[in-house]
Amino acid sequence: MKGKNIFATRWGIIGVGAFIGILAALLQKLGNPGNMGICVACFERDIAGALGLHRAAVVQYIRPEIIGFVFGSLVAALWFKEFRPRLGSAPIVRFVLGVFAMIGALVFLGCPWRAVLRLAGGDGNAILGLLGLIFGIWIGTLFLKNGYNLGRTHKTYASAGLMLALIMAGFLLLLLIFPQKEGEAQSGVLFYSLKGPGAMHAPLLLALIVGLIIGFLAQRSRFCTMGAIRDTVLFGQTHLLGGFIALVVFAFLTNLIFGQFNAGFANQPVAHTMHIWNFFGMTLAGLAFALAGGCPGRQLFLSGEGDGDSAVFVLGMIVGAGFSHNFGMASSPKGVGPYGIAGVVVGLLVCLFIGLTMRKKIT
Repeated sequence: MKGKNIFATRWGIIGVGAFIGILAALLQKLGNPGNMGICVACFERDIAGALGLHRAAVVQYIRPEIIGFVFGSLVAALWFKEFRPRLGSAPIVRFVLGVFAMIGALVFLGCPWRAVLRLAGGDGNAILGLLGLIFGIWIGTLFLKNGYNLGRTHKTYASAGLMLALIMAGFLLLLLIFPQKEGEAQSGVLFYSLKGPGAMHAPLLLALIVGLIIGFLAQRSRFCTMGAIRDTVLFGQTHLLGGFIALVVFAFLTNLIFGQFNAGFANQPVAHTMHIWNFFGMTLAGLAFALAGGCPGRQLFLSGEGDGDSAVFVLGMIVGAGFSHNFGMASSPKGVGPYGIAGVVVGLLVCLFIGLTMRKKIT
């Protein structure tokens, strides 16, 4: 008989959320950008830049935290015999959802994790983003209630389930083979930021260790920011919500201790004050996450335990980051990019099309 998974209990997931909040604020103290101790979307965007998928010079760096998320989850899944290689559920749709999830997140300038960390750091603009996130997830729950389904996955080879972990191992190897050289923006095949958010990062080993710890704990607890809102709206279940709230509270308390709390709307780090598009950028992201079945962090953790469909979503987000910057859709502290509004509108139309057409008829 299997032992009880204490991390999946109500108090367990609250503890995991609190721990993530503390570690996120600590990573900021150790060098990560302001109110960005952890941002899955931003960090995947930085990885895309490091690989040359976009040439926005201020956001280029292989983020060890993302690698750690996948490997921490993989270790937990293997340790507790929960590694289940699977794939086959509308992969092209999941890839497209990943692309538009990233476009929406980069219009807002953050994923759900960063939205709550921005709030915990005093950024009032995050309120609009969180309201948009809730609205987008609520739209997604309407589709779920009406039969939306991406189909069933099936078991596959272990090598297929390990594919994203192997890709992440390749990223880590590149980072070790081609480390940044003092004052140089390119080292071998990798690009590095010399200024801006991409140039701000915690020490590599510490960032990787934190990522591994969070990946391990999140896999055991099933931590998911999108799932917390979805389950509350759809089923009235608040199990995951406790972890979500704990993350905000403990990140806030840690920011106070470190002197990282600065309340207001103006001059917040890596943020803008175009409130309508903060709202609708995260509406798009929230809808895409709901349709794909998990927030960007959860998609990484699922990938670590062998879910090939989540891996496709992750790769869609990385490619989406390239599109966002190359096509002028990503925001900056000056405001939304020249084509960011168009990207959000197109993304919402595509997500609504997916939600309306991929429904099993309820008889």
